[in-house]
This record gives sequence, structure tokens and C-alpha cells, in this order.
Amino acid sequence: MSGWLLSSVLATKVEANLRQRREATMTSAPTAGRLFDPEFLAKLDRLALITKRAVAGELQGERRSPKRGPSVEFADFKPYVAGDDFRQIDWNLYARMERFFLKLFVAEEELTVHLLVDTSRSMDWGEPNKLLYAKRAAGAIGYIALSNLDRITLTAFGQERELKMPPQRSKRGVVPLFSFLSDIKPGAATHFAAVCKRYAQAARNPGPLLLCSDLMDEEWQAGLQALLSRRFEITVLHVLAPQELEPELEGDIRLVDAEGGPHVDLTADLDLLQRYQRSLESWREEVGEYCAARGISYIPIDTGYPIEELLLNLLRRRNIVR
Repeated sequence: MSGWLLSSVLATKVEANLRQRREATMTSAPTAGRLFDPEFLAKLDRLALITKRAVAGELQGERRSPKRGPSVEFADFKPYVAGDDFRQIDWNLYARMERFFLKLFVAEEELTVHLLVDTSRSMDWGEPNKLLYAKRAAGAIGYIALSNLDRITLTAFGQERELKMPPQRSKRGVVPLFSFLSDIKPGAATHFAAVCKRYAQAARNPGPLLLCSDLMDEEWQAGLQALLSRRFEITVLHVLAPQELEPELEGDIRLVDAEGGPHVDLTADLDLLQRYQRSLESWREEVGEYCAARGISYIPIDTGYPIEELLLNLLRRRNIVR
């Protein structure tokens, strides 16, 4: 646990205020059981994920592949050899060269989209709640992928063991996806680097990867490096609550570590809050610079930022979706 970061611990007085607000707004706010309304899903149907390179999968889909296969987009010619499909012979070219050539086309194959959601105890905090926000972001990206016939995998980490949803493809996977997300409960500690290493070793067909986390683990760099070793196209959605960005603390308080560390007694005054703000800004800048140097898309997000704006505007501007 990062001792220098005030937002890695929970103030008991702030937690009580958040609980009261949550109970007051529970009837109107999105819940884990109802992640999205139909109108928002209709807007997501018009989006698609952007991938930076051609991909090859096991099933035919709607993405460009480095392989050659059936499609409507011409790629190249190859000389005919015995056993080739004679129906692909270009007779116009034969008329000019008196040799047989086959037309080759770009194969369109599936993309595998990887979703990683941090469910550690520090994520179950804030108003709006960080874990719910991460679930909605992952659910929206998963919905977009399924709408475009891409394959998705989803792993929730922060539990005693990772929770893995069976791979889904096509719109039939939407109900299992939303059900899986709705059933996720907060866990304990993160063990971020170990989780990422295991995932990188076991994952098939690396492709776009969305990581939703507050990154409150001192080994966040090692975790991202492990994912980079498999050439995932990584987007980090760095999720923090408004109360972590602008803490409303004053006087003598006791901060309780959300993930089991020692508590901290302190006096919150203007000087402490200013130092906290500088530390927080420095940390986010460090994460952003690390990601930029390695081709990782880094998106720091406040859970007060509407999820609709995130998907329909911000991710479009960052070339994550189109």
C-alpha cells in the first residue's frame, strides 16, 4: 500500500458521509444489477473499437488480418499451382499474360478484446463508487466489441483468486457479460504485478486490453510491463473518486487502510491538503509519462465524469473507439 498517497486510505468520517449519500441516491443511480439503460446501449451500437494492427484469430469476424482469405477487399495475386481453387483464377490477367494467377483477398477475422477489472477493496469506495464505474466502463467496451462480432474475455482480480468469465462472441454474449459484472463483489488486496504476469502468460490472441483500476499498488509498473511483454494494445482507465481528488477533511481524523494496513492519525489542515494535492498530481503525471513512453493509452478519470461522456466523447477523442 502506498503510504505517501492519502487516497489509499479511508477516512471514517468521510465514509459515513458517503454511505448516507449512497442510501439517499440509490433509487436513481445506476446499480450493479442495471448497468445501462436501453437508450445508451442503442448509442453504443453505432461504435466500434479501434485496433492499431491487423489481427489473426480462429474464427471469421470483421477485422483485417495479415492472412489471406475470403473477403471483398483485394490484396494480391499469386501464381496458380495444382490443388488451388480454380474458381479464384483471374481470367482477365490470363488473357494478357497467358499464365494462371489467383486473386487473393484480405481475410477478415475476429479480434479478441481483453477486459481486466480491479475489484480490490480500495475500489469499493467513493461517490460515485469506483468499482461500479469500472464495471460500467468494462461493460460498455465489452458491449461494443460483441456488437461488432469480436471476442471478449473478462477477468476480475482482487479476490483470493481471479474470476474469469468464459469467452463470449456476438450479441448473445451480452447477457452473460452483464450478469458476470453484476455478480462481482469487492475483494481484498490487489497483488497487481502477480495478476498481470499470470494473465499475460495464459492469454491467447493478444489484442486491445482495457484495464480499469485505481492502481493503488506499489507494483503497478511491473504489472503493466508484464502485459506489454505480450504486445497487448493497452488502455489504462485510472479510476479515482472525487473525494480522492478533492478530499473534504479537516481537524483531527483517523484514516483506516481499506486493504488491511495500519491506521493513520493526523490533523488535516490547509498545508496537509496542499501537499496531498501535489503528491497526487505527481503520481498521476508519473503514471501518464510511464504509459506514454510505452505506447499505452492512459486515461485518468473521475467517477463523477458521466459514463456516457466517457464512451461517446472522450474515448473517441483518444482513438479508442470510433
